[in-house]
Amino acid sequence: MAFRGPLKPLALTLMAASVLVAVNALAITGPSKGDAAAGKKMFQAKCVACHKPDGSGGIKLTGNPTPNWKDPNYVNTPKWTDDFLRDCITNGKLKSGMVAWGKTGQIKPAETENLIAYIHTLAATKKK
Repeated sequence: MAFRGPLKPLALTLMAASVLVAVNALAITGPSKGDAAAGKKMFQAKCVACHKPDGSGGIKLTGNPTPNWKDPNYVNTPKWTDDFLRDCITNGKLKSGMVAWGKTGQIKPAETENLIAYIHTLAATKKK
């Protein structure tokens, strides 16, 4: 079916909107169901330069220091949910120097889930 005239922009807009709805429906939210062992390998390969091998962080790249995931008082605040970590890893945080790993394609969504699962193992008290 070909669209012509004023219907063509409307049809394209509706198609684009339906694609966005489908993509957002696939977005992962809530507690991570990742594999911590696989996340540890990814963490060692991509994250230790800024977050230190033990996850204690503190390295100040631009604005704020990287988080100390070993401190339960830090990770058990309402802000530090899996959705927040997912957003940080995927979209980055310019003020802190956090790279948008997901947007650059260097870390896939399943790998993000694995990283979140591993981050939980670093804290004395785990937060879901």
